[in-house]
Amino acid sequence: MAETRAKVLGGLLDIVEGFKAVDLSTGANTGDYVSMKNWNRCLILFHSAVGTAGDDPTLTVQQASSATGTGVKNLTFDTIYRKQAATDLSATGVWTKTTQTAANTYTEATAAEQDLLWVIEIKATDLDVDGGFDFIRATVADVGTNAQLGFLLYIFCEPAHANAPENVLSTLL
Repeated sequence: MAETRAKVLGGLLDIVEGFKAVDLSTGANTGDYVSMKNWNRCLILFHSAVGTAGDDPTLTVQQASSATGTGVKNLTFDTIYRKQAATDLSATGVWTKTTQTAANTYTEATAAEQDLLWVIEIKATDLDVDGGFDFIRATVADVGTNAQLGFLLYIFCEPAHANAPENVLSTLL
């Protein structure tokens, strides 16, 4: 996948495309592996447009020890921040915090019927760093047979080493 990046705020933030806007019903939607080696936090931001009841997206998070997925294993999380609305998010100003039993997936039974933003925060300390794991990947399974647009972004913050935007180390190492 071609690298799409923006480096902003004096190198304190990096935005990487996980997967571009696609019809989530055309197959599995797999984000790139990205490295947290030089970052303390990463927000996984998933957006999905209104779809058809029953075609609810399932977001999965994994960790690996390389950009090619070496040793891939589940990365569990328990907190999801959501903005969801029946038609569009223009009037939705407040995030809803959802806590689940720790798992590496998240879905919601009525998600397909809403325009939504989901955010999962991953800290570098959440990974099995002692085992050599510093890459993460998020995926969204095929939602079913009906068209539903969606995309995924990784938003890196809290760099381990502050840099000017043009010197921020790549997350696609």
